[in-house]
Amino acid sequence: MTTLTLTKHHGLGNDFLVAFHPEVAVADLPALAQRLCDRRRGVGADGLLVGESEPGYAARMWLYNADGSRAEMSGNGIRCFAQALAARRGDLDPQRILTDAGDRTVSLDVTDRSDTILATVDMGPVEPLDEPTGWDALGCEPDRPVAHLSLGNPHSVVGVDDIAVVDLLALGRKVPDVNLEIVEPGEQRHEIRMRVHERGAGITEACGTGACASAFAAARWGLATPQDGKLVVHMDGGHATVTLDAPAPGRVTLTGPATYVATIEIVV
Repeated sequence: MTTLTLTKHHGLGNDFLVAFHPEVAVADLPALAQRLCDRRRGVGADGLLVGESEPGYAARMWLYNADGSRAEMSGNGIRCFAQALAARRGDLDPQRILTDAGDRTVSLDVTDRSDTILATVDMGPVEPLDEPTGWDALGCEPDRPVAHLSLGNPHSVVGVDDIAVVDLLALGRKVPDVNLEIVEPGEQRHEIRMRVHERGAGITEACGTGACASAFAAARWGLATPQDGKLVVHMDGGHATVTLDAPAPGRVTLTGPATYVATIEIVV
C-alpha cells in the first residue's frame, strides 16, 4: 500500500478531486474514481481529475466521472484542475492543457479570497450533434426549443417555462449518455437560468460546458440577448459568464471561479 495525495476543489459547487500521476500508485483509475467520489464511503465528488506530464503543454488532464466513466471535458473541472496546477507550479501564468476534447487554454486571476481564483477558459467551437439515444422518451412538445450540441462532450439543451418545476432527475435518467440542460430566461435580457443532469454524475450544482451550450442555444433562439457578447448563466451553485463568438465565430469562452477546499492523503 502507498499514500496518494489529492486536492479537492469546486467550481460553483461542482466538486472535483485532483491527483497528479496517480498511476504510480493505482492501476485502475475508473475504480479509484468510483471509490473516492462516493459521498458516503469515499471523500465525495462529482469527478476525479488526473494530471499527467505532456510535452508542449502545462499538463494533460483526464476526467473520470463519479461512476467511473470517462468524460472528454468539463468547464468547471478544468478551472479546478488549473487551480491545482497553479499551486503545484507556484504561478498564475496561462496554462495550455490537453484534454480528450483537445487543447484548452486557461487564464487565471486572483480574487479577494485566498482560496479562490477566477479562471477564463477558451472552450473551443460549439458544434451540432444528432439527438441522443432515447430522446423520444422525454416527450418534448414539438414547439419547445431544443438544441443538441457538442463542446467536445455531448449536450442537449431544452427551453422550458419554469426550471424549478421540471423533474430533471427523471428526465436525465432517460438520456444517460448526454448532459441534459433545461433553461429559462433570467431577470435581465443578458441572463439565463439553467439546471443540469450530467452524464455519469447526475444532477450537479453547475456545469461549465453545459453553461456554454445553454448560452449558445439561448442566444440563437432569442431567449436572451448578449451584452458586449456575454451572457450570464445562473445555476444552482452560482453564476458563470459565457462570451459568445470568442475568440472567433462559433467559439465560446467561459469565466468563473474555482475554489480550493482541502488537501487529502489516502492509503491505496
